[in-house]
Amino acid sequence: MGYYDEIDQNNRVERKKNSLLKPVLSSLISGVLGGAVVYGALTYLPFQDHNKASNETEHAAVSQNTNDQEASVNVAKISNQGDIAEIAEKLSPAIVGISNLQQQRTDWFGSRQGSSSEEVESGSGTGIIFKKSGNDVFIVTNNHVIEGASSLEVTLSNGDKEKAEVVGADSLTDLAVIKINNNSVNTVAEFGDSDNIRVGDQVIAIGNPLGSDLSRTVTEGIISGVNRTVTITTSEGDWALDVIQTDAAINPGNSGGPLINMDGKVIGVSSMKISQEGVEGLGFAIPSNDVVKAINQLMEKGKIDRPFLGVALLNVSELPEYFLRDTLNLPSDVKEGAVVGRVQANSPADQAGLQEKDVIVALDGQSIHNTSELRKYLYSEKKSGDSVKVKLYRDGKEKTVTVTLSSQDLSQT
Repeated sequence: MGYYDEIDQNNRVERKKNSLLKPVLSSLISGVLGGAVVYGALTYLPFQDHNKASNETEHAAVSQNTNDQEASVNVAKISNQGDIAEIAEKLSPAIVGISNLQQQRTDWFGSRQGSSSEEVESGSGTGIIFKKSGNDVFIVTNNHVIEGASSLEVTLSNGDKEKAEVVGADSLTDLAVIKINNNSVNTVAEFGDSDNIRVGDQVIAIGNPLGSDLSRTVTEGIISGVNRTVTITTSEGDWALDVIQTDAAINPGNSGGPLINMDGKVIGVSSMKISQEGVEGLGFAIPSNDVVKAINQLMEKGKIDRPFLGVALLNVSELPEYFLRDTLNLPSDVKEGAVVGRVQANSPADQAGLQEKDVIVALDGQSIHNTSELRKYLYSEKKSGDSVKVKLYRDGKEKTVTVTLSSQDLSQT
């Protein structure tokens, strides 16, 4: 499943990678090589100086109640709980449109000698102003809204357009923080506590469906489900994303916009919509408590720290039966797990003796059914310096290996 607003479960975007396990693995290892568990993708490649921008930023942590704003900045608050019109009116100045601009080459008469290049809008989304420091205005949005951009343009509620720079971005959480310079912004949104939401709670979503022509569209709905997990495909591999489910309409362009409770507080960041034949569109938002944690790291470091293992992985379930039987020699009852397609030299996995074609089936006694679960366990339960017991099958024989995880700077990969 991809990250973008409207998702077809049968439409998986994969990236081809070279593999030593040719020819079978060469077509299956795609999409799992980029994460910090693996080799560390250049998540911020389009913005080479993102670390510099981050270091020059005032690194104040984002508080749940946004009490650290300047006196001249208003935190959007409402006087009448449940008044949707007032909520929309008060929050609107803190909602922005974001245009993802990318270079497009035009070859005149089929000749590169006569070609020209210009920036065109490749996509658009929504963002939430959550902090202002001096004239620096900080905005949270989805990573997929800004990914691949050569530059970003932000449209404020008053119509002003500003160029933006990336403070930090993370593919797996699908979150990014960008910054503009503007002295007219005087309203920021306030985050609520997503742990306190209940199924049936009324919510509204504000965003820019189909681009700027329908900016700040307000839709109403309820919380349809909490503690949901959806598996998505990112530039860093498959990931199990924790989300809030809502029936409030989330359409292309809404990504990065707020899901707001009846107190006027942001309890989620709209991220995706699943739509397929015979199924009404299901909207999902990233819980605000997860958003705040990610923002704090992105503001401070420009990235989210995760433990590093040093392997390329693919799912056992994606391999043909003959390969499982003849090449991996797996027992007939082993149908799930994560296959090691490559081991990075001098990585924690290499130092612990992990090998290509090892099949990982458990970490610290917890069953691992696929690559997404492996990443989720390591990133949620472990940190750099921790040890993890890896249960695996090698040439049909069960083994347990202890790996000491390390950290890795993605920009150095």
